[in-house]
Amino acid sequence: MNLVNEKKLGFGCMRLPLLDAGKPNSFDYAKMEELFDLFLNQGFTYFDTAYTYHGYEAEKAVRKALVDRYPREAFQLATKMPLRDFKDSEDLEKIFEEQLTTLGVDFFDFYLLHNMGYNVYDKCVKYGAFEFVKRKKDEGRIKVIGISFHDTPELLEKILAEYGDGIDFVQLQINYIDMDQANVQGRKCLEIAQKYGKPVTVMEPCKGGTLVNLPEEAEKLMKDYSPDASAASWAMRFAASQPGVFRVLSGMNSAEQVADNCKTFADFKPLNSEENEIIRRVAEIINANTAVPCTACEYCTHGCPKNIAIPQYFAVYNSIMRTTGSYSSQQVYYNNIAMNNHGKAGECIKCGKCEQACPQHIPIREHLEQVAAKFEGGGFFPTRQSE
Repeated sequence: MNLVNEKKLGFGCMRLPLLDAGKPNSFDYAKMEELFDLFLNQGFTYFDTAYTYHGYEAEKAVRKALVDRYPREAFQLATKMPLRDFKDSEDLEKIFEEQLTTLGVDFFDFYLLHNMGYNVYDKCVKYGAFEFVKRKKDEGRIKVIGISFHDTPELLEKILAEYGDGIDFVQLQINYIDMDQANVQGRKCLEIAQKYGKPVTVMEPCKGGTLVNLPEEAEKLMKDYSPDASAASWAMRFAASQPGVFRVLSGMNSAEQVADNCKTFADFKPLNSEENEIIRRVAEIINANTAVPCTACEYCTHGCPKNIAIPQYFAVYNSIMRTTGSYSSQQVYYNNIAMNNHGKAGECIKCGKCEQACPQHIPIREHLEQVAAKFEGGGFFPTRQSE
């Protein structure tokens, strides 16, 4: 499979449209089918899902909205082995077979070891995860092998040096905010992928919406240069312009987003030097106004004993700190989230499960204290109906 010559846009299925934002498996199938159809009708074919997405229900939804409605040759399907979840070698086999059955396919076009990092690397070595996916490729049940990576450049180099022969591509978090951030180090990871000749798929090009909802000053820089270009198109073009990138994933949940992204990639043009300078200035503005670098992936919420809506609380907190909305309106948002059967930020028991799961390595417990101080200290919080 020639990765370099493929169309660069992929449909990320981590943020599918829902009927109820508080229920991650309340899929709006009519909307999903509309978006998938729009995407495919524009000539794009790549869909990226995972075992753990949407409370472990995304693969079922993708089957219903895509696999059961189109011939197998009409789309490319990527999913992932949940490295935090598997227990041993037998479990690798069990989960893989379950995924094939759940998605209703005989093979995966792309299959990744998901959220690779120091926390799971030793387990992968012990139980032969790298050898497992290579064996499945030899059997014809995987076409292309990848790793989804959220850790240090040093670990990425170690993995590619030791297991690179069985890895065809690397999925990295690349966006214009995280290239040199200490917790992501996108630039260095990209350089290591190039060093070992591994093409790159980009995840989080818009950083969970951070690069779509920009501070007014940053948005003006872009609009002054290109009035018709969306903030999202700038972020997508930045990611796709990086050396070695063959695909950029976007978690689209509206027809407008699909149309905008397809337009960006239908006749893709890399950023020029003037546009790169604008991106640099925009990044400086955003970095000065972002309190918590959360991408809203929701990995942190799995297993939280208090069911704290961590990404949603960080979003309203960031809105306050960016001063893009009034305090009172963000207080209302906070209250509404908490009253929907979620624990308040101040109810965190500091067990640390969230930080172990966070691919951004965010000090979540510390930030929850800040959120609680901002939203729970002024007497604005009503009693939840469940209390």
